[in-house]
Amino acid sequence: MIERSEERDELLRAALPHVPALGWTRAALAAGLRELGRDPSEQDWLFPAGPVEAVEAWCDLADREMERAAAADVAGLRIPDRIRRVVTLRLEQNEPHREAIRRALALQALPWNVPSALRTVARTADAMWAAAGDTSADFSWYTRRVTLSGVYGATLAFWLQDDEPGFPATRAFLDRRLKDLARLQRRRPRAA
Repeated sequence: MIERSEERDELLRAALPHVPALGWTRAALAAGLRELGRDPSEQDWLFPAGPVEAVEAWCDLADREMERAAAADVAGLRIPDRIRRVVTLRLEQNEPHREAIRRALALQALPWNVPSALRTVARTADAMWAAAGDTSADFSWYTRRVTLSGVYGATLAFWLQDDEPGFPATRAFLDRRLKDLARLQRRRPRAA
């Protein structure tokens, strides 16, 4: 479980505009703290593991914001449509932060940060299923999250290259991935 606090969320929001120029670094966190009128050394107790912990906390904050926005947005939709809407909602919310996402992915791609990347994508897939109303408690709980992790990861990579307003190509890409997944699930042999 990731630590959550209003102070951490506030710092992440203040540091975010500095990330495109400074990356997910101690300098970006210090700039955010200065903007809040606080001592830059506070980052040592807010994010003791440094920028990698800040990236995880930012992804967790984005997950929570997505879940709140999806609460009313997906009511009445079928599960496949809910998943599509939740993934699309996450991309829409992240539109102003493309460069911060690129920087976060670059940081998490470093070999020593792979465990952080795995935790982050697992939490995001779980948050997406929760926002879609998934209540499974059997083996499908795991398979749904692993599958959505792959779909979301591929869609996110495509989205980062899609500069068209409203990203219609990304939406079409997501639709194809979800259709491929549905087709694959229909072909799966059933246990006797």
